[in-house]
Amino acid sequence: MSQHPSYKSNAATGAKRNVLKRFERVELLKKRGEWKTGDRVSGLKKTKPEA
Repeated sequence: MSQHPSYKSNAATGAKRNVLKRFERVELLKKRGEWKTGDRVSGLKKTKPEA
């Protein structure tokens, strides 16, 4: 039986994700200089993935 196309991984489809995981958002904020050690990880600023 074949697999439904919606179950394929993102790498196979080449689709770009528009939602980041928490650790990815923290890394991005660190790169931008908007994150300080000791800041809370809940209630993070909204971020868009890097282009």
